[in-house]
Amino acid sequence: MTQSVGEPVDATPALKPAAVIMRGHYGVIEKFDAKKHAAPLWEAVKGDDALWTYMWFGPFVDFDAFGKFAELLESREDPFAYAIMDNSSNVLGVATLMEIRPAHRVIEVGGIFYSKALRQTPLATEAQYLLMCYAFEQLRFRRYEWKCDSLNAPSRRAAERFGFTFEGIFREHMIIKGRNRDTAWFSMLDREWPSRKRAFESWLAPENFDGEGRQKKKLKALRA
Repeated sequence: MTQSVGEPVDATPALKPAAVIMRGHYGVIEKFDAKKHAAPLWEAVKGDDALWTYMWFGPFVDFDAFGKFAELLESREDPFAYAIMDNSSNVLGVATLMEIRPAHRVIEVGGIFYSKALRQTPLATEAQYLLMCYAFEQLRFRRYEWKCDSLNAPSRRAAERFGFTFEGIFREHMIIKGRNRDTAWFSMLDREWPSRKRAFESWLAPENFDGEGRQKKKLKALRA
């Protein structure tokens, strides 16, 4: 009896994330360092309690509580946290590479929290582009995942805007802060990355923005 099997793939394990510096047009990403990044990041996010609604962490009552979380974030290898800074070295957000499975060449981007000053800016998109470049091109992952609470509409819109493919809902997947979480799963594959990369680079080009900083062409339109 003939049995169907998957196509052969390069089974060489991917590399794990490291303390690299990623530079773009609009800012810089570097390994999260609690001593360097926690205080300015707290100034950027404090008082924004809605930021933590769908996270397993937060909100934080004061800098002491946030500082302890920042130290934990720095110490962990999975998730591996990166600080997002603008070209003036203002610390505006964090993103992590997580659920790291080098043997299968699968990784997830998550634990993302952006200050109000970062949201809906070119740097907000560029940070995701830089992490994708790193994961696909340097670390050699073949599957890049995005997961979020199925009720987190902004996160789902972001995944679709960035070119991830929606794969479905994992029902009753987690319990977060005493509440049920159904999880929406999205992915991007290494063979899809070249076309996604071209769209990102066209969107991020300075000439795609007018004198007021408004986009001329949308990312989705450039991908189409």
